[in-house]
Amino acid sequence: MPVKVEKDALTGTETTGHEWDGIKELNTPLPKWWLYTFYATILFSVIWWILYPAWPSLTGYTKGILGSNQRLEVEQRLAEARARQQVWLERIAAKSPAEIKADPDLARFAMVGGAAAFGTNCAPCHGVGGAGQSFFPALVDDEWIWGGTLEEIEYSIRHGIRNADDPGARAAAMPAFGTDGILDRGQIRDVTQFVLSLSGRASDPAAAERGAPLYAENCASCHGERGEGMTALGAPRLDDAIWLYGGTAQEIEAQIWRPRLGVMPPWQGRLSDETIKMLTVYVHGLGGGQ
Repeated sequence: MPVKVEKDALTGTETTGHEWDGIKELNTPLPKWWLYTFYATILFSVIWWILYPAWPSLTGYTKGILGSNQRLEVEQRLAEARARQQVWLERIAAKSPAEIKADPDLARFAMVGGAAAFGTNCAPCHGVGGAGQSFFPALVDDEWIWGGTLEEIEYSIRHGIRNADDPGARAAAMPAFGTDGILDRGQIRDVTQFVLSLSGRASDPAAAERGAPLYAENCASCHGERGEGMTALGAPRLDDAIWLYGGTAQEIEAQIWRPRLGVMPPWQGRLSDETIKMLTVYVHGLGGGQ
């Protein structure tokens, strides 16, 4: 049955014959400018299909008369960039981190390359820009557990800390004074107060006094008589406000009772020598290098 077409009384526009709840649908044509734009896009797409790769097939795809291939273009640009970088990388390979840092041009290149490598490999633990986080040390201050010279930083990056993958890894173990039965709970509390007194924060002077000889007997050989630390043994300072596992009495006591010992993987063999050198220069230049 044909749809009855009529004109709307108010607008004079024909209706489509459809009606919902007394509302009639007007048969309003699309604006010409819109139609012309739509037709132009169709024409453009056809021209694009002809000029550029477009349609897949069972054996490949249409190549287009221009033969354009953006994947090859990207690969060519990357190859050109690597070729330009190779000149600098060869210079870095032939120099030590100290020599790289002394050369302004090489130092700038190393800082940029080191920042990229740091963001990919180191920032998940040490934080963006080496700010540190949770139980991972900051690299932007002047406190270094294993030393902050260029040579010491490079060694730490190459061999890592307390890992089983590299026989040259830095290794130092703090005894578990509580769980191994070396000191009892009361003695550990006294040592904790003495450690707090090294930075002027002891809350129990009598306990700190009792803890002094215990500290001298059990801790001073690594951490120093006044808590100055010893980088050769990886023993951190105890007389400042920088604490890796927390500096409250409860946190210090827990570390003495059963210490947490961080692990860092060796990057030698995972990263190129040039990348390790650039990382060394970058980390040293974060602000805390010695």
